[in-house]
Amino acid sequence: MPDIRIHRDHQLGLAKARKIAWQWAEQVEQKFDMECTVLEGEYSDTVEFTRSGCNGTLIVAADHFDLQAKLGFLLGAFAKTIEAEIEKNLDALLGAGAAAAKKAPAKKKPKA
Repeated sequence: MPDIRIHRDHQLGLAKARKIAWQWAEQVEQKFDMECTVLEGEYSDTVEFTRSGCNGTLIVAADHFDLQAKLGFLLGAFAKTIEAEIEKNLDALLGAGAAAAKKAPAKKKPKA
């Protein structure tokens, strides 16, 4: 079975990365008929995804995303196309998240 492995570093922190992971999970559920389960942890989360012919995990940490997927025989023929689509979607979400983080106003320190 072909494997897909994608690693993306980011500087969003865990809370914002979680939001992006939820968006990603919603997109793949709708677009690719995946079933996603999110397992939240103290320092990272795991999004497990599955459908006929494909299963994998997306590890969500404060400073990176790690996606690993296994494709069955039929989907294996489209591994490069599937990988490119996943990269495009994940990069778009990370880009939007980074842009939103830059626009967020800085927290003011209370005056003593």
